[in-house]
Amino acid sequence: MKTYGSKNALVLVAVLWLKVLLVAIVAVAARNSRLDLKVRAVGTEELRCRWAGRAGLEKAAGILYEDTRESDSLTDLWSDNAADLNDVLLEGCHFSVRVIDEASKLNVNIATKEQLLQLPDMLEEIVDAIIDWRDTDDTVSGLGVEGGYYETLAYPYKIRNGPFRTLRELLLVKAVTEQLFYGEDTNFNGQLDYNENDGDLSPPADDEDGELDLGWIEYLSCYSYDNNTDAEGSQKININSASQSQLRDSLGISSSQAKWIVDNRSHSSIANLINNNSPKEPSQGGNPDQAQAIDIQTFCSIADKITISNSQKADGKVNINTASEIVLAALLGGGDAGMQLAEQIIGYREEQLYGMESIADILQFEGMSVDTFKKIADSITVRSNVYTIRSSATADRARGDGLTLTTEAVLDRTSTPYEILYWYQGANN
Repeated sequence: MKTYGSKNALVLVAVLWLKVLLVAIVAVAARNSRLDLKVRAVGTEELRCRWAGRAGLEKAAGILYEDTRESDSLTDLWSDNAADLNDVLLEGCHFSVRVIDEASKLNVNIATKEQLLQLPDMLEEIVDAIIDWRDTDDTVSGLGVEGGYYETLAYPYKIRNGPFRTLRELLLVKAVTEQLFYGEDTNFNGQLDYNENDGDLSPPADDEDGELDLGWIEYLSCYSYDNNTDAEGSQKININSASQSQLRDSLGISSSQAKWIVDNRSHSSIANLINNNSPKEPSQGGNPDQAQAIDIQTFCSIADKITISNSQKADGKVNINTASEIVLAALLGGGDAGMQLAEQIIGYREEQLYGMESIADILQFEGMSVDTFKKIADSITVRSNVYTIRSSATADRARGDGLTLTTEAVLDRTSTPYEILYWYQGANN
């Protein structure tokens, strides 16, 4: 009987252990099942956000294609269109899109040292390092560095010694930090979010001053260019090579004015057609065979149709309809005077329904002198070709928002189909 009871006890113990083992297996299986479900849910969210982000990009691209090309300003639908670009619902997601004109920025490949120094928190040693990075020689500029510096770092790499190909390449330049480059607006929405105004409590580090400090990514580009065409898309007339009859017929000016242009060849800028002594309006009558200087009124009417170059495009011109105060002030020489004039330009363009339609329109308000205009005339435009599109898609969950994915592309809309110059897609958190 004792042997029989011992056997029963052993069987009971074995059964209990088996039960414990089965419970453990079930618990582990349930846990793994829940993890699998979560992983699958996140995977589904990511897939939805990727396509929602792409949908936002295509929506913005379509708006850019439909946009008229006579001039580009911040009143155009690609910029001022909350209904179509903010919190758009799409299959378990919602996306918002921000479109940024690359011509609203200084082009880092051609900006002068003086212009770059006007950017917030910019140092001379960084400017010189940028110039050394983009130039083609091995000669150190001022406080800059050449290839030898980068090749002796703990993780060495080669200097470009050529134009920047993407703007984030700036992060490879000596002393350029992510904080300087991105500023406080690390999600690029152009708005001061809570985490961007809480000091060191959460990334990014900020000064908690209630103002959004933008980084250099908002003021610099390496993609901007302007076509050498007028508002109708026709090739501009080269005032240094066109005949007198071509100037007269193509520009709609008098024979006397066309003769004056021909007699004063070798113009280094279209702005050289005028000066502080130029008459405000054309003279009436006179000998048609006698040269007549170009007046301000006539210049303003032909400025968008003339050029001094036969090149198809010019890199780095700044759109005065979309540029910020800081960029405009940098073009104008910086300081209090430059900032004040930049504010006046922005105030003037906001009074125009479609912005300024010619660079000569900037002469229409009192603050702009002919001399100042001549300094910036070759650096400005009123049309844009390249845009950065940032499409942020967030998955919708029962308990708050889910995964957020950002799609960023730099798009050249002059090509058909459009050309992608830069592409990135990844999670924000």
